[in-house]
Parts: sequence; C-alpha cells; structure tokens
Amino acid sequence: MPKLMTITLERRGVSCVAELLEKDAPRTCEAVWNALPLGGEAYHAKYARNEVYTMVQRFSEEEVGLENPTVTPIPGDVVYFSFPGGMLDRKFKEEKNIHALPGVIDLAIFYGRNNLLLNGDVGWVPGNVYATIVDGLDRMAEACNDVWRSGGVGERLVYARAES
Repeated sequence: MPKLMTITLERRGVSCVAELLEKDAPRTCEAVWNALPLGGEAYHAKYARNEVYTMVQRFSEEEVGLENPTVTPIPGDVVYFSFPGGMLDRKFKEEKNIHALPGVIDLAIFYGRNNLLLNGDVGWVPGNVYATIVDGLDRMAEACNDVWRSGGVGERLVYARAES
C-alpha cells in the first residue's frame, strides 16, 4: 500500500495529497516519512519559477544523497533539497532565521510548468523527487499562485502523514 502525505498551506486552508515514490527515492522517502510532521514558514521561489517551499532543520542522522534527481521539476513534483550552511548566503539565512543552523532541508512543491533549478551563484541545484501530488494539485496550484501574488507572510507549509 502506498504511503501518502498531506501538504497544507495552513493560512489559506488548502491541502493536497502526495504519494511517496518509495521505489524511485527510498532513502529520501524513509527519512522524510520518519520525520513527519514537518513544516515552517512558506516561501515562493524567486528563480525556480512555480515553487513553494519551506526550510526545516536537518532531521536525518545521515545525509540521504542524490536519488531520483531533477533540475526540471514538473507540476506535482515534491522535492527534497539539502543545503549545507556554506551554500546559502548570509542575508538569505538571516532573512529566514536559519543563520545559526549548520545546514537546512528545503521541502518544495512544484505547481506549474517550465521550472528550472539553476542558481546564478552556484549553478545547477538538483533535488530529489520523492513524491508526486495525486489529489488536489489544481487547488494547491491556485493557492501557491496566491502566495506569489499576495505574499507568504504568516503562511506555513506543513507536511504530515495522511490519515488511512
């Protein structure tokens, strides 16, 4: 039976359901599943295009490494990024109040087409596609677009195990 999780924009009251891709990204799925629930402030990407994400403290004893990586996520992709502290610039870390952490995990959803994970400072930024949204992508895409247009202040992006 597939493992499912809900992904919620709390303030907007919108959720979707994602199925973990355990055959394609087993280490990432296990690490995330064991750490759920996870969440934090929601941000809309500046460069990747149609992405909403949150950053959380590292939650796995060992880094999972790359598996099922992409630099061109498609709508419905749920992606895991691991950033060591030195990869993120000082101002970015201060703005997101993560400056004291040795590194962070970025949990992202992609809700539209034409995404490209290219950072002008460091180049390509591959992420692990570890789940796919199987229900509610349309509602979530509308809410994510509202984060882009109206702002994410006060919004939280939360990942939790779906009720069976």
